[in-house]
Amino acid sequence: MKFGFADRMENVKPSAIREITKLTQKPGVISFAGGYPAPELFPIEEMKQICSKVLDESGKEALQYTTTEGFLPLRKHIVERMRRFGVEISEDQVLLTNGSQQGLDFTGKLFLNDHDVIICESPTYVGAISAFRPYRPRFAEVAMDEGGMRMDALEQVLQENPGAKFIYTIPDFQNPTGITLEPERRKMLMALSARYQVPVIEDNPYAELGLEGERLPAVKSYDAEGAVIYLGSFSKIFCPGLRIGWIAAAPEITRKYVMLKQAADLQVNTMAQRELAAFVYTYDIESHIARIRDVYRARRDLMLKAIESEFPDTINFTNPGGGLFIWVELPEGADAANVFQKAIENDVAFVPGAAFYPNGGHENTFRLNYSNMSEEKIIEGIKRLGQVLKAL
Repeated sequence: MKFGFADRMENVKPSAIREITKLTQKPGVISFAGGYPAPELFPIEEMKQICSKVLDESGKEALQYTTTEGFLPLRKHIVERMRRFGVEISEDQVLLTNGSQQGLDFTGKLFLNDHDVIICESPTYVGAISAFRPYRPRFAEVAMDEGGMRMDALEQVLQENPGAKFIYTIPDFQNPTGITLEPERRKMLMALSARYQVPVIEDNPYAELGLEGERLPAVKSYDAEGAVIYLGSFSKIFCPGLRIGWIAAAPEITRKYVMLKQAADLQVNTMAQRELAAFVYTYDIESHIARIRDVYRARRDLMLKAIESEFPDTINFTNPGGGLFIWVELPEGADAANVFQKAIENDVAFVPGAAFYPNGGHENTFRLNYSNMSEEKIIEGIKRLGQVLKAL
């Protein structure tokens, strides 16, 4: 039988990271590819108690359908968490989603028509590119430096693309570069958003994984017009398997997202919502997050030291203040895909950087993750990768 697929399927491509993950499943492979948290930090014993507590105290409700917006006590907790980043919202402005990835998909569905323009950092999150592409937009990339998205470049792109649908940014410890948007640039971003009347999608799953310095205010904290839609997630600070994220936006925008959620899957898993809520009201999640930061700080420092020791001097790399990633630039003309093929033969993996550029190019880049592997594997994996780079 011949199936008549929608035209948008021409824009749906396999996830570069997920495809690489398949290659890392054989024993002995040291993978710096995925953005996975450290599994040994999952609060397994506590969650055993929490599962029993939820079923004992509210089993009938936990196994039943619930509201699309999400479990109210959990939304209230999110309101409190966002207040620490300078964002004042009410629980009615919060919608729970199946990870922040679902928020990206809903954003594309809500805003994008064929050939609409998305403004984004260059490079940007490959999962966002994948989520938006089925709606057949055009991507306008904005250059970055060590202070994040360059505001002069952003204004030029805004001038060249009147009617752009939104500016997509990951301001804290950006995926894939690890770069953080400077405070003054956050203010300038909102000024440009107001001047050109283009809303901002603030995707911020790494905000609480700062490894040094003070916590920066969210971009949304400078939002005086309801122009910022904030996407948050518990995946990086708690248990990604629960798949709980959220959207926070102006009330009229949140209502539109709620309608999309109703049509897509009705609600987030009721049991998972109640388990997470029970955890944050029973245990000290701040101590849990602090432990994660301590482990990741040590692993980041170890990987940076190993890179300095093992990589050729012609290679540049970022020094992230938090998050999960280090971004590597090879000399012009080098192809990270070729390096990857040799690396996987030596049982070490990473993500070639071309996938993070929606308009292509920049094959001389790649992304390393430092959160998921043990200290011993970080040392050995970077040593193997360094040998591959020197040989090439």
